[in-house]
Amino acid sequence: MTFWPAPHVHTSVHATVTLPGSKSITNRALILAALADGPSTITGALRSRDTNLMIDALRAMGTTIEGEGDTVTVTPPRAFTSAVVDCGLAGTVMRFLPPVAALATGDVAFDGDEQARVRPLGTILDALRGLGLDIDGDALPFVVHGTGALRGGPITIDASGSSQFVSGLLLSAARFEQGVTVHHSGGSLPSMPHIEMTVQMLREADVRVDAPEDPRRTQTWTVHPGPIRAVDWDVEPDLSNATPFLAAAAVTGGEVRIPHWPRYTTQPGDVIREILVRMGAEARVFDNVLTVRGPERLAGIDIDLHDVGELTPTVAALAALADSPSRLRGIAHLRGHETDRLAALSTEINRLGGKVTETDDGLVIDPTPLGGGQWHSYADHRMATAGAILGLVVPGVEIEDIGTTAKTLPDFVALWEGMLDGSGAVR
Repeated sequence: MTFWPAPHVHTSVHATVTLPGSKSITNRALILAALADGPSTITGALRSRDTNLMIDALRAMGTTIEGEGDTVTVTPPRAFTSAVVDCGLAGTVMRFLPPVAALATGDVAFDGDEQARVRPLGTILDALRGLGLDIDGDALPFVVHGTGALRGGPITIDASGSSQFVSGLLLSAARFEQGVTVHHSGGSLPSMPHIEMTVQMLREADVRVDAPEDPRRTQTWTVHPGPIRAVDWDVEPDLSNATPFLAAAAVTGGEVRIPHWPRYTTQPGDVIREILVRMGAEARVFDNVLTVRGPERLAGIDIDLHDVGELTPTVAALAALADSPSRLRGIAHLRGHETDRLAALSTEINRLGGKVTETDDGLVIDPTPLGGGQWHSYADHRMATAGAILGLVVPGVEIEDIGTTAKTLPDFVALWEGMLDGSGAVR
């Protein structure tokens, strides 16, 4: 077991950090490009474990994908083929690709990391069965018996465990004979911005999508059958990956700038600006550069993170260093992410001397002085970066398996250490 000594600073952090592209946009663009009516180019694509797993899977199914950097050209196959797919720990791969595999001629076998075998998949697999697909298994490993086509039609699901169940069905649906109408009938639907991202990208590819004007009241989406137009995609920076770097400014009273911040976006990570301001920091966007300045002391926060659950590890680290209590709500679904993030965060912050209590749907964090110690990452990239935030202020924090950050940000260590080296710019 390898532990990385998290850098500790005695001064405020001042840096400009240029980040690679969004994982969420990259993997959606790859799916749509593989299903399109002609070749597409994706510029600014993230190259990380999750996106490389998606590329490898689509290649195995017959798609031609050329380019090893952040610009790739995708040529759809005449027909998807049988394949073996390694999902790793990537929710987008294990939930977005089975509907594509339905269009393959032959069997597509899915498996992944050991931790991935407990991630919930029954919702999407049962939905595909309801749309006419034959599948062996209810979790990883499973096998999709593709026949080259899928009937499609209406389906009712409970997607309260993950918005990816809805997005996964919508992304391929234009290629189904009847398209698809997805109705969510369960509890509160998490991460709505990710579904909005899916709908927006489908519409950019000239797919006709009927989406609810108020998804809080009506939760039904219809994708009509038809071609998916080839699009040259330009991928935004990954705003969720930006949050640890912005947190570095907040917890040290420094200033961090992120270039190419989009003016309009469906990425949930954009909400970090509001969160940081509510906790006492300054955040402003000028000329497509987001600048965050940290306060003398961070204030606690009471916030519903239901739609932006992926920000929870960063917000929890901020809250543990604040000067008043915090309550993070609406995030029961994080128990089914890469790990049980609520249990992991409470265990690890408390291991350093913190006072964190789990609730039914979140965490209560009472700030107390923290000390050094080992921080376990649970093979979860966002747990690892949360430990790095704490290590800036708390000496002696050692993070297990910092390499797990390669899931969405392969150069995290170099970017983090570069941010602190005094050069003022990291690329």
